[in-house]
Amino acid sequence: MSRRAGLILDFGGVLTTSVPACAVGFDRRAGLPEGTFLSIIAKHPEGAAVYADLERGAISQTEWNERTGALLGIDGTNLLGRVLQDLHPEPSVIAAAQAARAAGIRVGIFSNSLGTEPHDVYAGYDFDRLYDTVLISEHYKMRKPDPEIYAIMLDLMELPGGACVFVDDTTRNLAPAENLGIATILAKEPADTIAQIKALLGIPLSSHA
Repeated sequence: MSRRAGLILDFGGVLTTSVPACAVGFDRRAGLPEGTFLSIIAKHPEGAAVYADLERGAISQTEWNERTGALLGIDGTNLLGRVLQDLHPEPSVIAAAQAARAAGIRVGIFSNSLGTEPHDVYAGYDFDRLYDTVLISEHYKMRKPDPEIYAIMLDLMELPGGACVFVDDTTRNLAPAENLGIATILAKEPADTIAQIKALLGIPLSSHA
């Protein structure tokens, strides 16, 4: 039997379909060159800073919409909702998480915030009922990969790092978890993610696992 008793899951790109794929679709719909949106939020100095402020809860989603829209040269009205128009649940990973929970694993959500108004990316995912604990970064005025927020997540999980597995789709978010002894998985494709979770937890996760 595995010693690991906790599973910590990122939201976008783990419990959902790919966020970069959504961004490609948005660029196409907005008439922007492919890669424009991701470049603005990750590489443009002001765009990256504003996105970090959104994740930390330092600005509202509405302010982010307006400021990032201006950087893109387009109308910022409900920009986040438009970017994430094609984001959908990833049923196989959600089912695996519930199978782990049914097997006695404590399952938590650990997500960098995107705000909830006017677009609530978390709506319909039933966090309160389906997961043991939820950490949304804006409530702590920090974000992944700020090291301090990982310690807070472990406190919420009520488990030491060595007892947990953390799944995220962003490489830079993994190192702070590893520094706390947490086993990490870089989510790339759902079936592979589930296989790695199963191996690290040492339990079956579905009838197909």
